[in-house]
Amino acid sequence: MMPDPSPATKPRCRRWLRRLFRWGEHLLAVAGILFIIYHVGFDLTVMTSPSMAPTLRGTCVKDGDWVLSERVAYWFRRPRRWEIVAFHSSDGVPVMKRVVGLPGEEVSLRDGRVLVNGSPVAYPPALGGIKYVPDGMLHRGRAAKCGEGYFVLGDDSGDSQDSRYDGPVALDRIERRAWLIVWPPSRIRWVTP
Repeated sequence: MMPDPSPATKPRCRRWLRRLFRWGEHLLAVAGILFIIYHVGFDLTVMTSPSMAPTLRGTCVKDGDWVLSERVAYWFRRPRRWEIVAFHSSDGVPVMKRVVGLPGEEVSLRDGRVLVNGSPVAYPPALGGIKYVPDGMLHRGRAAKCGEGYFVLGDDSGDSQDSRYDGPVALDRIERRAWLIVWPPSRIRWVTP
């Protein structure tokens, strides 16, 4: 028969168990807070379309960039030109596209470059090599009015279902903006215009 642990050992075990229990409580609280923050302010999307290449890459779930997008910025401001926004298409499919035209503007293309109200728009350095395909509403030099919406294009506009075909996107349909590529490791970077 085993001897009973000494009276000094029992309180020490209880202290360790209490500490372990407190650490477990703290970890669960932090995990709960992070869970709430993620679901309120963020979303993780896998690119399954090449329409935003080379900025966001992917053709299927297996090889697509995992993009963390955030909602918080649009609680305080409206989308800006050149940001990549996430919304659902008219078919309910989640998509990401780049904002090129703002409400009240008129968008057209000349030599693959965006014109707003008939004037060329300065591109951010990262987008210098992108040429947009004049198709749909922008075919043969035509211009499209944004009205109250946002004119969006895919960076690979030769393979993109965007505002050239579906018209401008209303503000209330824009849910979040692309913020960070989190996977694969070789592509981890901020999504900047």
